[in-house]
Amino acid sequence: MIRYHLQKQPLFLDAVAVLQHSSGVDAELNSLDAKVAQFVGLCERLRTENHDLRQQLATAKNDAKRLNERIEGAKLKLESLLARLPD
Repeated sequence: MIRYHLQKQPLFLDAVAVLQHSSGVDAELNSLDAKVAQFVGLCERLRTENHDLRQQLATAKNDAKRLNERIEGAKLKLESLLARLPD
């Protein structure tokens, strides 16, 4: 039977290794933070654009309704005039 003796040695981390690892994590977090900020900005811009488009759509619907009412009124006047024409 072979026995392995594992010696427990203290783990030494040098300051450079810790700072390098830390700066890598910091860089990733900064990158993620920038991406989240960009995403939030995009969401805000799209929310504003969506609101504006909804207002434009409501205006267009009202305009179409008014135009249809005017067309219907003109149609009724024409039918009335045509009914008065002699055969």
